[in-house]
Amino acid sequence: MSDSTPIREAPLPSTGSILSGRLTVVGGLAAALAVLVLAASLVGAYPLSLPEMLAAVGRRLAGAPAQGQIDTVLFEVRLPRVLSAVVVGAALAAAGAAYQALFRNPLVSPDILGVSTGAGLGAVLGIFLSLPVAGIQLTAFAVGLATVGLVYAIASMVHGREPILVLVLAGVVVGSLAGAAISLLKILADPYDQLPAIVFWLLGSLAAVRKGEVWAAAPLVLLGLVPLVLLRWRINVLSLGDEEAKALGVQAGRLRLLVVAAATLMTASVVAISGVIGWVGLVIPHIARMLVGPSFDRLLPTAMLLGASYLLLVDTLARTMARIEVPIGILTAVIGAPFFLWLLARGREGWS
Repeated sequence: MSDSTPIREAPLPSTGSILSGRLTVVGGLAAALAVLVLAASLVGAYPLSLPEMLAAVGRRLAGAPAQGQIDTVLFEVRLPRVLSAVVVGAALAAAGAAYQALFRNPLVSPDILGVSTGAGLGAVLGIFLSLPVAGIQLTAFAVGLATVGLVYAIASMVHGREPILVLVLAGVVVGSLAGAAISLLKILADPYDQLPAIVFWLLGSLAAVRKGEVWAAAPLVLLGLVPLVLLRWRINVLSLGDEEAKALGVQAGRLRLLVVAAATLMTASVVAISGVIGWVGLVIPHIARMLVGPSFDRLLPTAMLLGASYLLLVDTLARTMARIEVPIGILTAVIGAPFFLWLLARGREGWS
């Protein structure tokens, strides 16, 4: 006797349910970031209560004069640092997502073309020349951009090779030269004054960031973000390879240059104020990819929210976990290195 029970196929998820799930992820990350911003604004060496913070914000919105130490701590120290952590984390994560999509590899970071090393060289040079803080940041920003420009110029002179491979190799070479120059300046620097400042800057920290510096970096981050948002569909096409992109009407070379320029601008602008903070641009985009998939239009906002939340959490730990402040670069390495090893063990699983 044959079984006459009809076979029913499992229903496929609808487009609406998939979109709703992804919006839920983004909404949840945005809510988590808001909670972290509130918590980070209250804790620190001078803790604040929620009523005190709300009263201070109310006075500021009403145009009333500042009253006492609470207003000074909140608006001159605490909130600028919280905002800088959000901006720096979001920018590094967005740049990392762009670079990983560009190079079709989840194991690359924003420093793949030497922008962080170049910015570090600029900052070290500014400290060596005893420039003011603004001069150090400007030098870091300019040399970071110039480093990537040099990498791209070298890669453009090499023909007959895979363009992405040439770009990466040129970045490794120029980044190594910039690292050697940093080592030379550290040897020549004053060991009692300049060398400690150089070492502290290279470890990465938001302790010295002020609101003017945040307002100067934020427009540059936004300027670099705009092309990534407008070209998010074309960036997806790049993941198919140059030949497939050309067949679909996308000029891969021009698009690659624009993506590199936008991601470099974002990275250089935040590294100039925060120092070299590693692992954010490597780890966070991969976590975002595991949450929402590889499509760049979903990956970009998810990575930015995750990066902002992650760096804000790490910075809050850095200034509260011990009597002396721990540089952010140390904490991100301690957290990121084990994850990177796990990532290597998984290989390319989940990338496509």
